[in-house]
Amino acid sequence: MTPYLSIEALTVAYGATRVLDRVSLDIARGEMVALLGSSGCGKTTLLRSIAGFVVPQSGAIRIEGRDLLALPPERRGAAMMFQSYALWPHMSVEQNIAYGLRMRGWKRDAIVRRVAEMLTLLQLEGFGPRSVAALSGGQRQRVALGRALAVSPSLLLLDEPMSNLDYRVRLDLRHELRALQKRIGITAVYVTHDREEALTLADRIAVIDAGRVAQYGTPEEVFHHPASAFVAGFMGADNRLLLTQAQDGRLSPRSGSDAGRPVQAHFRADAARLANGAHDVDPHAVALPGVVEQVYYVGQGYRYRVRTADAQVWVHAPERLAEGTATSVVVPRDALLVFPA
Repeated sequence: MTPYLSIEALTVAYGATRVLDRVSLDIARGEMVALLGSSGCGKTTLLRSIAGFVVPQSGAIRIEGRDLLALPPERRGAAMMFQSYALWPHMSVEQNIAYGLRMRGWKRDAIVRRVAEMLTLLQLEGFGPRSVAALSGGQRQRVALGRALAVSPSLLLLDEPMSNLDYRVRLDLRHELRALQKRIGITAVYVTHDREEALTLADRIAVIDAGRVAQYGTPEEVFHHPASAFVAGFMGADNRLLLTQAQDGRLSPRSGSDAGRPVQAHFRADAARLANGAHDVDPHAVALPGVVEQVYYVGQGYRYRVRTADAQVWVHAPERLAEGTATSVVVPRDALLVFPA
């Protein structure tokens, strides 16, 4: 099946620095894809290339087989929602939503009807005459989304649109945005550095590392089966151990006398537990004796930093241990994500 949006070997460079290095992605119609990565990895450059604000050195961007690179931004059929929302502060809500329609020469009656549709869709009925300066952050986000959707774009591009909102508001708007995107069936590309946001919103996630796609798959695939140590760490398995893997697959802490190959293993803090005494250790698990260095109460239990012989690791546990307590970090075998050392 031909993808709706196709990005093929896209390269963007500033001087000798490659910001995007032969990036390729296929996105289906009606799909929301999250571009996930740390600051400076190239995800916003990729979004702006799709929109037409950045000119690539090579590669192709196509919608339904039509090459977009020769077209200016206003002829690509895409609408972009910026991190700052870029609303006109001197205009009302309805004037902001209508802005793109006026620029396209819509007649007044058609604009009024379309703005009313957007206000209803975004649950902003009655807000039309208000100044955007008098709105909450969540309401301004909806107005910016309404302005983008009003022109019936073939593609919606979102550049970290929730990064400036309070945590509680972000949680609510994630679900609203996802439900809205599914209801209207629009294809969307969403830039974020927040893995929870990507997991919540996206049909598929592209993890970007230094201008390249480190992994592209469903949220479940990327979270549970990371393709590399980088992806594992970025998706929350940020505890890293250097272990030895025997021929039978058993893993153990490294020592000078070990036979087997060295490997790098990652695990999440909530996948491990603390144990006192060897009798409490699963023989198939990896047990790391250590000492509690720091403890934080996090509402549903405690977060510990434990110093072991080879590493400092983070563990979530329900019980309260004092700093300085000797313990063992026990990691089940199936919780370890193993990569070549």
